[in-house]
Amino acid sequence: YTDWAWTSFVVFSISQSTMLVVGAIYYMLFTGVPGTATYYATIMTIYTWVAKGAWFALGYPYDFIVTPVWIPSAMLLDLTYWATRRNKHAAIIIGGTLVGLSLPIFNMINLLLVRDPLEMAFKYPRPTLPPYMTPIEPRVGKFYNSPVALGSGAGAVLSVPIAALGAKLNTW
Repeated sequence: YTDWAWTSFVVFSISQSTMLVVGAIYYMLFTGVPGTATYYATIMTIYTWVAKGAWFALGYPYDFIVTPVWIPSAMLLDLTYWATRRNKHAAIIIGGTLVGLSLPIFNMINLLLVRDPLEMAFKYPRPTLPPYMTPIEPRVGKFYNSPVALGSGAGAVLSVPIAALGAKLNTW
């Protein structure tokens, strides 16, 4: 592992563990169904496989995008929820700890199989946009000294006191 890999592994481990625990606990506490964490993780896994397929369709290598491994950690969360007899705090603390410890291990195994993204970035440069999709830079400050802009700005600022005065006059 190089420094970028370690940093991204730590950041993604924290964010994915949090995303799984918060989403799954939310589902479980409001539905009361113990298997919802695994269901939630399956949905997230399918979404990331679709995204991986989209990158592959754009011409990138198949292992360029990593699909996170959520399902085993979600199964641990479901088992915790079932074992604590629907004790919300125990499910959050024990289940969250199990997910926080297991998900990085599963993803570490997953990340060991990935090619170097820096090498891939130079092999597969980002394609350029066609001319009709090229963004046009906005002309910032073009109407800064325009009398129309000054008048509309002054009108916007003065409209509130004038409206308040009109409302006050209308109540007499």
